[in-house]
Amino acid sequence: MRILIQKFGGTSLSTDHAREHVIRHISRERNNGFAVVVVVSAMGRQGDPYATDTLLQLIRDNGDQLPARERDMLLGCGEIISAAALCSVLAYSGISAVVLTGGQAGILTDEQYGQARIKEIHPEKILSHLHSGKVVIVTGFQGSTVQGDLTTLGRGGSDTSATALGAALRAELVEIYTDVSGILTADPRIVQEAKPLPIVTYAEICNMARQGAKVIHPRAVEIAQQARIPLRVRSTFTEDTGTLVTDSLEMKADLMVKDRHVTGIAHVSGITQISVKAIEGRDDVQLQVFQSMARHRISVDFINVTPSGAIYTVFDKDAKRAVEVLKEGGFAPSAINSCAKVSVIGGGMNGEPGVMARIVEALTERGIPIMQSADSNTTIWVLVREADMAEALRSLHAKFELHR
Repeated sequence: MRILIQKFGGTSLSTDHAREHVIRHISRERNNGFAVVVVVSAMGRQGDPYATDTLLQLIRDNGDQLPARERDMLLGCGEIISAAALCSVLAYSGISAVVLTGGQAGILTDEQYGQARIKEIHPEKILSHLHSGKVVIVTGFQGSTVQGDLTTLGRGGSDTSATALGAALRAELVEIYTDVSGILTADPRIVQEAKPLPIVTYAEICNMARQGAKVIHPRAVEIAQQARIPLRVRSTFTEDTGTLVTDSLEMKADLMVKDRHVTGIAHVSGITQISVKAIEGRDDVQLQVFQSMARHRISVDFINVTPSGAIYTVFDKDAKRAVEVLKEGGFAPSAINSCAKVSVIGGGMNGEPGVMARIVEALTERGIPIMQSADSNTTIWVLVREADMAEALRSLHAKFELHR
């Protein structure tokens, strides 16, 4: 039996018109000989009746004291409504389907409500329904504890559900349907020349997702990579094949992209740079700085440690508290708010000379100062002022000719 996983996001399920497109994609793959498992998110976005953010607002409007276990019970309702609505439309279209919650589908998690981790999957019930010829609709974003309590997997949880089920069922492919035509070289709202990428590696899309691209959750990609299951990110509203996410060996076979060192540009805004200078007579400055951040659960990033002190970033929302904590520890930190991290990502840049030189050229030509930089095998990060972010993205996109 050839199994295909199709995951549909909230915008793909929010209207009658959108659900018609969903039915078309399901029908096409059934006609292609696949047994289809459909993973659904809650309908719509914040403000829509059944969206996850709307349910969160319901909690805030009613005392904001709901315990974590009961909070997950409420948040799981959005996906259940989506699944039931889709099942009804499929039945009307003459396609037999069955709905399973995450727990009924065999997804067992730990008891970390709101951020549960999948421990194991027992897909026997799914396989039984597939063998009987039914489309199996699984509520994404959720699982169950051993005791039978509903849990949610955190943001991006429906993507994680889809790839985890793909691994458990040994699916041929996992398709992630969104409202964009695949993974783009940059945010099209900022870079008008951004274009869809036909193929990327798991490592590249993981980095793009972590650095601000919101098409797919990095945890989902990591699961697919471990199971060596290809992903395809595509639009619900067109027949475009979108972006294939696979391993580097397959990517090298694609003549269109084999010589490209940079794949895409991503960004994260709302960042504060904090600098702490070493104090004469103290050799524990770096240790005390980062221990204090950890104790107060302040996430740090973009870390440069030298004998003269430490420079790192926090989110703007945490900046005031971070500075206060440092001052209480006897330090005199300086902080620069409203910065942005711009990431240049590409599996072909490792060992390739001149990439950083081109980044510096692009930003210098536009008069954009680089406040900090770092690199890994597939990514070079630069910190710039948030006011310069859009121009930085456009200049880097042009410098590496990603519009071609």
